[in-house]
Amino acid sequence: MPATDTRTLSTWGDSIHPRVHVAGDGPPLVFLHGAAGLVWDEFLDDLSQSFTVYAPEHPGTTPGDPDGVKPLDDLWDLVLSYYELFDRLGLESPAVVGHSFGGMVAAELAATNPDRVSRLVLLNPIGLWRDDTPVPNYMVLTPEQLAERLFVDPQGPVATQVLGMPEDPDQLADAMIQFTWSLACTGKFVWPTFDRGLHKRLHRITAPTLIVWGHRDGLVNPVYAEEFASRIADSRVEVLENAAHMPQLEQREQTVNLVNGFLGA
Repeated sequence: MPATDTRTLSTWGDSIHPRVHVAGDGPPLVFLHGAAGLVWDEFLDDLSQSFTVYAPEHPGTTPGDPDGVKPLDDLWDLVLSYYELFDRLGLESPAVVGHSFGGMVAAELAATNPDRVSRLVLLNPIGLWRDDTPVPNYMVLTPEQLAERLFVDPQGPVATQVLGMPEDPDQLADAMIQFTWSLACTGKFVWPTFDRGLHKRLHRITAPTLIVWGHRDGLVNPVYAEEFASRIADSRVEVLENAAHMPQLEQREQTVNLVNGFLGA
């Protein structure tokens, strides 16, 4: 397991202090996590064998910094704040990998300023909407309902790893508060609808793009993979069997091989 360096930087006129986890040695790769917060897991360990992985925590999701999201009023503030973070990290045009909510943000970064993203990987991203296949509001689902939509096996080891809570009552309360607050902080940028106009901007993406989807995703139906691909000129889709909303964990080796091959590792 590679050593992970944790850095706290200053952006947005010194009003945001994002925490970034860095590991590995190689070309730069930025990983943007999903709605519930960042967990440095085996997938990031694997990527850090070939890349220098930069994994920032979305504003407000860092434990101990619940007000970090307050200076950002809307999605455009968030996107611009990430460009500033790239600047602070000395990243001109890194590869960007985004999962779920982080996939939406990654796509917005690549569409708003195409020069800032060299290659793009989207893992089950949100951000589009079809009336015939609506995306449920995951922020109001119970843990049991969420598990059924996110995982092939809602009781299995991957689900336990992602959604498991400590048994100690005090630690459990803290974990539940942090989980709920992270959903609220990321939800600020998708409420009241997941469609913030991304479908009008995806054509601006010039970075070669890999779209990876779990074929049993119960949160964002795999039909959305082709929705993204039809709007991104230089893109390809890989749909993985026996994976739902977390292909990078449920089919980790296959996903890592796809990402490494696409990024030229």
